[in-house]
Amino acid sequence: MPDKILVADDEEKIARMVGSYLEASGFLPLLAFDGKTALGLIKEHSPACLILDINMPGADGLEVAREVRKSSSVPIIFLTARADETDRILGLELGADDYIAKPFSPRELVARVRAVLRRSAGGGLSGLLKLGGVELDTKKRKATVAGRAVALTAIQFDILALLMKEPGRVWTRLEILERAVGASYEGYERTIDAHIKNIRKAIGDDSEDPAYIGTMRGVGYRFLESGDEA
Repeated sequence: MPDKILVADDEEKIARMVGSYLEASGFLPLLAFDGKTALGLIKEHSPACLILDINMPGADGLEVAREVRKSSSVPIIFLTARADETDRILGLELGADDYIAKPFSPRELVARVRAVLRRSAGGGLSGLLKLGGVELDTKKRKATVAGRAVALTAIQFDILALLMKEPGRVWTRLEILERAVGASYEGYERTIDAHIKNIRKAIGDDSEDPAYIGTMRGVGYRFLESGDEA
């Protein structure tokens, strides 16, 4: 059964074009032209990935993502015509895995879909990572903190796994971008800050007095070893 991919864009021409490319690549596209319809299709079909235009009537892409993230970590890719970096950061803070600016190459978008699905499926990681109260089962893609299950998106999981693999090592934003996200990802280094913020929120790590993820100002982030100071 091919993976179902939701494409939500109020420009029907764009949605249908993307759908055609996805279908030709072996996916099953589900098309919506407004946010309300998109939410209905998500509830009915549980797609493997969501492609959301930010500007849509009824409920825009940000509202759809906010609603989806209440109960699901399904990969989300935003389509945006907005050039303002703030809008992109906001999308990532709402839990998006990737974004692509209009105008875009449909082939590149399909490649992005494959990339987020690979990350969601495991991204080549294997084994168990356990430090302090945080435990990652990289085969089952499950995360727990003090025995409590926490929901992480695929990209958040991979960033946390990268930090935990070498506790104490300071990773620059660019290194995290390249190693955990992928060198082909068209994101500013600042987007890593948004992902770290979401990870901290998920694992209950106080950014002012962190127990797990420390910030090296002007450089990047590290997973704290026992006794380390942030």
